[in-house]
Amino acid sequence: MLHTARAGLAAALLGLVLGCLALGPALGWGFTLLQDMVFVPDPVFSRFTFGLAGGAARVVPSDAVVTALAQVVPAELVQKGILLGIFVLGCSGAALLLPSQALGPRLVAGAFYVWNPYVAERLLIGQWALLLGYAGLPWVVRAVWEGRRVAVAVLPAAVGGFAAMTVTALTALPMARRTVLVRVVAVLAVFSLPWLVPTALRPEGIDGDPVGVDAFAARADTPFGTVGSLLSLGGIWNRYAVPPGYESVVGASARLALTLVGVVFFLRSEVPYKRRLGVAAAIGLGVACVGVSEPGRAAFRWVVGEVWGGFAVFRDAQQYVAPLALVAALGLGLLAERVARDRVWVGALALVPVAVLPTMAWGSLGRLGAVSYPESWTAAREVIARDRDAGDVLVLPFESYRRFPWNGGRAVLDPAQRFFATPGRRVVSNDAVRVGGMVVESEDPRVQGLEQVLEGSSPDLPGAGFRYVIVDSGTVEERQRFGMWLRSARVLVDTGDLRLYRFDGPVTAVPPE
Repeated sequence: MLHTARAGLAAALLGLVLGCLALGPALGWGFTLLQDMVFVPDPVFSRFTFGLAGGAARVVPSDAVVTALAQVVPAELVQKGILLGIFVLGCSGAALLLPSQALGPRLVAGAFYVWNPYVAERLLIGQWALLLGYAGLPWVVRAVWEGRRVAVAVLPAAVGGFAAMTVTALTALPMARRTVLVRVVAVLAVFSLPWLVPTALRPEGIDGDPVGVDAFAARADTPFGTVGSLLSLGGIWNRYAVPPGYESVVGASARLALTLVGVVFFLRSEVPYKRRLGVAAAIGLGVACVGVSEPGRAAFRWVVGEVWGGFAVFRDAQQYVAPLALVAALGLGLLAERVARDRVWVGALALVPVAVLPTMAWGSLGRLGAVSYPESWTAAREVIARDRDAGDVLVLPFESYRRFPWNGGRAVLDPAQRFFATPGRRVVSNDAVRVGGMVVESEDPRVQGLEQVLEGSSPDLPGAGFRYVIVDSGTVEERQRFGMWLRSARVLVDTGDLRLYRFDGPVTAVPPE
């Protein structure tokens, strides 16, 4: 027991070091705002927090947990603690899962598990909630195999929400022996209730746009095609979420070889859970490969569009190679154990993941950063919060992802829904996603109806339920058009980065979704 505790502590410290190295400038004071990673100062609970604002319950319960923690410590520290915790939890979990009496091999397994293309790409796309579930995956495998503490092990994924829980379920169910299967299913079901219940309460049901199958399918980000990229633990759909230098044949070859060597050593080992974890990894890789071919994408589009929209949870297919990453990490640990008599070789193996993916360091060479929200945003929030008149808040331009100058031009999911949230007043921004020339339609009926309203030359925004309108970016032409729309509204805040408008007349009440 003492030996295991020391190994866990050493692996946790290694994870902390690797986390600091990977995050780099993101650990400065402020918020890291990139793609889907959105944190705001002083968050408040709202219908959006609990998935009751019309869109899919993607932020449930992760936003609620962040909001609760931010009542105790600054939200900036909550974000940094979660990001570092991912590395600490993942590294220590993989290390302790490896059946070895030596510390070195365990550190090798832990290092690879948190320093690989999967973690790098999901970090750059901002999916911290998914990575939280990924970090807890080794603990889930261990708990399910031993048949104890399953609920505790699933907690990180439960906080992460539906994507993290889906990846966890895909891994845990093949791992479960008959004696614990019912318990595992029960735990997964209960911990999924926070996002299952809001989804079930949607009056319009679940509607998954089949276009998302093509938009979010795995893609080649190495010279070895899509399948080769997936086997390298890469292949994410978003080309902006790929660390620099992926086009290098030497680096790509090294990353692919490292993963394959790890998988081979794992499959040739005598690890007791080898067959079950191998099945989970194969299923995950199979899901990821569905969208590689046009027939596969066509079948998937039919399933999402005609059978059940809930199957859209599988359209971001690359995320399901997570159990393959765990298999490769354990295999590399087993390889290190074979050469454990030579501590120099073991130490070198622990550094190999960093050596073959050096551009993950320092926030992927500066892509991650820490910024503060402009004072104008805080001023606008205070104005809205003091107002007791009914009416919602509209955010323009009506686009889901923004590039603010004060955020270094990084693309980020519009923070307005979280930043300007106040009890009893909904903040409406677009959740349609543009991927190249494809547009994955909004899942929110309010947004779908508003898109038609905004097509007119003089949209009736008070008639659509809006008291306030925020214009926080946009081209000169867009701002001129918005000015024409809002000529009857008062300007309450006017700076270079934000303008807040208020309609003083009657506003049509819009019932909650």
